[in-house]
Amino acid sequence: MIMIEFFSIKTNRREEIVDITKRVEEIVLKSKIKEGLCVVFVPHTTAALTINENADPSVKRDILDKLAKLLPMNDNYAHSEGNSDAHIKSSLIGNSVSLLVKDSVLVLGTWQGILFCEFDGPRERKVIVLVLSNE
Repeated sequence: MIMIEFFSIKTNRREEIVDITKRVEEIVLKSKIKEGLCVVFVPHTTAALTINENADPSVKRDILDKLAKLLPMNDNYAHSEGNSDAHIKSSLIGNSVSLLVKDSVLVLGTWQGILFCEFDGPRERKVIVLVLSNE
């Protein structure tokens, strides 16, 4: 069995990290898939997904701060739209995450969550969630 769901996320700043774990968990529960795989994907070239700590908000801030130092917004990029840093950040972080599903629950560590990374906002973005059963 396969289930695909889409949802939108509205970001408020140019760079922002938003915890989307609960929304993905709701989709997995709705799928009624007991065991399998959940793939979360963002079809955007200036946004990304990662799995990281979702308990302490300073982790999100540290990630954004370090990326800003590594890839400043204005750094003589050839791309003329002014968002080259966002494209590179998205490529480094990645546009999908895969998680195991056991007993209709995402398999995550104690402090882990699914984090949506906005690098060129504010925008309305799309998130695609595929839940696949191994039965």
